Amino acid sequence: MNSELEIEYDSAKVQSPAVQELRELWRYRDLLQLLISTSIKSRYKRSSLGIVWTLLNPLLNTIVLSIVFSFFFSRFEIRNYPIYILSGLLMWNFFSQTTLHSMNKLIWGSGLIKRIYVPRTIFAVSVVGNGLVNLLLGFIPLLIIMLVLGQPFSLALFSLPLAILLLAMFTLGMALFLSTIAVYFVDMVDMFGILLSIWFYATPIIYPESMLPDRFQFLLRLNPVYYLLETFRAPIASGTWPAPDQLLLAATISVFTLAVGWLTFTRKSNEFAYRI
Repeated sequence: MNSELEIEYDSAKVQSPAVQELRELWRYRDLLQLLISTSIKSRYKRSSLGIVWTLLNPLLNTIVLSIVFSFFFSRFEIRNYPIYILSGLLMWNFFSQTTLHSMNKLIWGSGLIKRIYVPRTIFAVSVVGNGLVNLLLGFIPLLIIMLVLGQPFSLALFSLPLAILLLAMFTLGMALFLSTIAVYFVDMVDMFGILLSIWFYATPIIYPESMLPDRFQFLLRLNPVYYLLETFRAPIASGTWPAPDQLLLAATISVFTLAVGWLTFTRKSNEFAYRI
């Protein structure tokens, strides 16, 4: 009796790495929650002050920066300058710390990748989730300062969840893209740390954008973080809704960055175990 083995190949059933990674991430959602909770617990367990330091640190930084820079920027008449600074720092710290931590976690703490199968994106997503928890805790000292300075709580604050979502999407996209480069070029971690220092001062976080001469204003428009910053800070510092054009640009930048980061990372993720 002759039998033939027929192999049927259906290209329609073959999913792209990006889609497959998303499905796998959902399957491992319990591990994702465990990674986030473990990271949060270990962070505060190591500190004698615990969560109190998370609240004190931004307050102390805001006080110092307000005293130092209020003299230099007094002529620009920034209303409630401490709120202006703290809201900008909350946004920037989330972005900078999350991207750097994601790169370090994949490069230096990725022994799990070599031992068992896990979705590669789970490391970056867990770091972003951990950063979001810290960001929400950072709103506590911000609310305290707003109450002390008499800053009104406007309806524009309801736009903050959207601003935070866009910020998280942009940060995750950057983290995935940079982590991919860092796998092949480890020095990228240190180089990006230097770039962040320059990027910080190129973004109007501690100074008003009106301080820049008109001929240099176009540089702000080339800075993708600028639109996310203004979308995040407008309802807090000025009590206004984000400008529609800035909100649209922030959304476009966030979606584009996440798509590029996700596609780049998932196309190369199968090689990571051999490169790290």
